[in-house]
Amino acid sequence: MARANKIDISPRRTMMQESRGDRIFHGLMIALTITTFIVIIYPLWFVVIASISNSDLVNQGKVTFMPVDIRFYGFQQIMQDSRIWLGYRNTIFYVVVGTILNMAITMPAAYALSRPDFKARNPVMMYFVFTMYFSGGLVPTYMVVNKLGLINTPWILIVMVAINTYNLIIARTFIQNTIPNDLYESAMLDGANHFTIFWHIVLPLSKAIIAVEILYYAVFHWNDYFNALIYTSGAEVQPLQMVLRRILLQNEAFASGNGGVQGGYAQSSADQVKYAVIIVSTVPILLVYPFVQKYFEKGVMIGAVKG
Repeated sequence: MARANKIDISPRRTMMQESRGDRIFHGLMIALTITTFIVIIYPLWFVVIASISNSDLVNQGKVTFMPVDIRFYGFQQIMQDSRIWLGYRNTIFYVVVGTILNMAITMPAAYALSRPDFKARNPVMMYFVFTMYFSGGLVPTYMVVNKLGLINTPWILIVMVAINTYNLIIARTFIQNTIPNDLYESAMLDGANHFTIFWHIVLPLSKAIIAVEILYYAVFHWNDYFNALIYTSGAEVQPLQMVLRRILLQNEAFASGNGGVQGGYAQSSADQVKYAVIIVSTVPILLVYPFVQKYFEKGVMIGAVKG
């Protein structure tokens, strides 16, 4: 009887010990999550309150959690600056047109490389993967772009990264592992060719990965400033990120309403403008990201398995 009691009680103790350990683990995860959230959100919140606070007080460290001596000078200057809106227009153009071109190349290439009847798919894939580790270098690339006459044109920021190898891999992996071969075989028995299969079968069944690819490419085009820095010089073709860079690093004067240039701001005013520009340039992507976060996570999981 005593032995039976021990057999009955020990599993209960084990369950209680496991439950206590789970509670401790969950508590630690919650604490870590909250700490990480605070570490990430506070710099963003500080930029917001600094953009509407007296910059002298910000520089003196008197602005910590709430705005002090609220003023909207930075946002007023942005509303009057034509360069900001020109940069916005250029960036939106690059995001829309560039993403359309990226998808028009990535999805057909992913479909072709996912087909086992494409005998050269492994060698072709090796050429793509090779570019992930080795490139021609900045100077040779610049010389090629210059010979093509694309320097200081909007098209260089669209065609410069027409396809991303990592995005190609995750799209190919999704199509290869998700769409069953039976669909291809039945479609071919009905007389469908590869274009019909791709348009009527592959694309409708690949909405999740299409959303992931659009997100990846759109974020890349929105944040891309290096290519604009290297290959463009005219303000009429430069994206918003270049305008932001000039304001943050060079402290340029804002353009006046009649096209002239005013004198530089005092340091306090310039700082307030900088914070306001950061907000204006990041708000659109911050508003869109929560709605596509689940697709972003799905893309990470798909890309983790490169079968």
